[in-house]
Amino acid sequence: MSNNGHNIEKTNFDAFINAVGSEIQQAQVRLITAANAQMLFHYWKMGNYILYHQQLHGWGSKTIKQLAKAIRFNYPEKKGYSERNLTYMCQFARTYPLRALQNFIDTDAKLIAPSVKKIEDEVHYLNDSQFTQEPLAQIQSVDNKEIIITQEPLAQIHNVAKTVSDIYRMEIKDIENIFMVSPVARTNWASHVIMLNSSLPLGVSYWYMKQSVEMGWSSNVLKIQIETNLYSRQISNNKVNNFTSTLPAPQSDLANYLLKDPYIFDLAGTKEKADERDIEEQLVKHVTRYLLEMGNGFAFVARQKHFQIGNSDFYADLILYSIPLHAYIVVELKATPFKPEYAGQLNFYINVVDDKLRGENDNKTIGLLLCKGKDEVVAQYALTGYDQPIGISDYQLSKAVPENLKSALPSIEEVEEELTSFFEKDGGTQK
Repeated sequence: MSNNGHNIEKTNFDAFINAVGSEIQQAQVRLITAANAQMLFHYWKMGNYILYHQQLHGWGSKTIKQLAKAIRFNYPEKKGYSERNLTYMCQFARTYPLRALQNFIDTDAKLIAPSVKKIEDEVHYLNDSQFTQEPLAQIQSVDNKEIIITQEPLAQIHNVAKTVSDIYRMEIKDIENIFMVSPVARTNWASHVIMLNSSLPLGVSYWYMKQSVEMGWSSNVLKIQIETNLYSRQISNNKVNNFTSTLPAPQSDLANYLLKDPYIFDLAGTKEKADERDIEEQLVKHVTRYLLEMGNGFAFVARQKHFQIGNSDFYADLILYSIPLHAYIVVELKATPFKPEYAGQLNFYINVVDDKLRGENDNKTIGLLLCKGKDEVVAQYALTGYDQPIGISDYQLSKAVPENLKSALPSIEEVEEELTSFFEKDGGTQK
């Protein structure tokens, strides 16, 4: 018996412990995620409830201040119910009514394989849709004598869930299911506050929300991406490339979607007039931030990659690998505006990488030329006749986060502190 125990300890016990530890860690992540989603749903219900009674009774903005004071007095251990946060809850509910959440879910299904055209169409649809309707108007617009809340509002004032259920004429469990499936439930509260303060159109908010979830952005990263107008740089700007004529349709759409124009690199310590080599050094030094700007699924391969072709030596500036595209990306950096001969040089490196690095399971190598400005007409003409996929984008150097960006939302840290302690006092249960 002891021998069997000894054998178990020696051969399997470490693996056993590792498996248990891994499950505990995964469970913690799931619990945190679930707690965040439940907290968001709670905030959304609270927002709807407050908006309804403000309209029903004609209460003004001071109601929220009085409510915050009352909660603080009656439930001093509860965090997250400041006047500011209650105001955000109302804005949260007004911005994302149930119909908007349902449309987000429908949009998710349509964008499983994203492309610039698909995203533009869906974003425009969400922007143009009239989802916003105050809770009281939602109830009163329906001729239904059985809706208790319209007949006995005082009897319902103590039941938030029943109020929300009556607003949307749906069981609260069904409302919760819709909320939990929507991308709104997978975004942290601090990020929601940032988007609410940014006054983004509904469709654009949806896009940033999805990007934040898919790429694991913190609220600070999301804030920077909004301030640097990532949506325009990746979706709405006209991008110069020949992907349609050089790549098969699914890959060409994805490559065009992943390309940005311009790229913005935060390179502290870079000279005002940096040359290509200095930029390369800074990009490698700050490779994490560089890859964040490049987008999801990019891996760094090499800098100044040496190739001996014939009797000559050549050095490719940067080589990346795109996991979504299953392809090498050759990046050429130019500290000057675009010239047609740059495309020829990049085409050469694409051919070399295709020959020397590309494996049998890799797709066609893609070239990305980053310049300090370009004439789009000249650039598009320059790509004519090349059979290798090439994209041409501007880049900008940002040495630090602008001061106005740092101070735009001075209360975020405070909000996050409130949220982290939301479940501490009651073990995750709401009252």
